[in-house]
Amino acid sequence: MTEHDGILAVARERIALEANGIAMLADELDESTVTAARLILGCTGKLFVSGSGTSGTIARRMAHIFAVTGTPAIFLPAMDALHGTLGVVTTGDILIVISKGGGSDEINDLVTRAQDRGAAVIALTVTPDTPMTRKADLTVVAGRTPDVDLGGMIAMGSTLIHAAWGDAVATVLMQARGYSWGAVHHTHPGGAVGAQTSLPEALPGVRLEPLSIDALRVGVSR
Repeated sequence: MTEHDGILAVARERIALEANGIAMLADELDESTVTAARLILGCTGKLFVSGSGTSGTIARRMAHIFAVTGTPAIFLPAMDALHGTLGVVTTGDILIVISKGGGSDEINDLVTRAQDRGAAVIALTVTPDTPMTRKADLTVVAGRTPDVDLGGMIAMGSTLIHAAWGDAVATVLMQARGYSWGAVHHTHPGGAVGAQTSLPEALPGVRLEPLSIDALRVGVSR
C-alpha cells in the first residue's frame, strides 16, 4: 500500500461510516418524526431552528432548506437569542433545537425561555434523556449509530444525520402543502437554479393532518 492509498483508506472509511449512519436513519424514523411534521404544518406562528457549534451550522442549513421548500423558517443563533433576539419568539411559534448532548447551558436556557414566551420546542438530538429533552414538548432521537462521530466526540456524522432528517421533513411538508417547483424557482432566481428554463415534474401529494401546539401538549398525538 502506498502512502496515498493509506490516506484514501482513512478518508473512505470516514465517508462509509457517515453514509451508513444516514442510511440507517431511514429505518430509525418513528412516530416522533410524523408528529414533528404535523406540528410544523399546523404552526400558526413562526418556525425557528437553533443550535450551537456544529449543530448551529446544521440549524442554519435546515432553516434555509425549509424556506426553499415552502415552509418559512428562520435561523435563531442560540447565543444571540440570549442577548435579546429572543424577543422575536412569541405565542404560537415553534422552535426546533438541535443538540447532540442536550446539556449545554445556553441551549437549555433558550428552551425554557422560548416556552415561557409561548413557543413549542422540538428537540432533535442523539441523546434521549437530557435536560433538553425533559423540557421539550417533543423529542426526536436520531444519529445514535456507533462510530459516526470521530472518537465519539467530534460531531461529524451525527450532524449530517440531523441535516438529513431536516431534508426528509422538508420534503414531506413540501408535498403536503403542494408547494410547486414554480414557487421554488420564483424565490430562487439566483445561481444555477434561477437559470433553469425547465422545471421538474410536480411531486406527488401526501396527506398530513396538521397538529396544534395545544393538542400536542394534552397528548392527543402520543
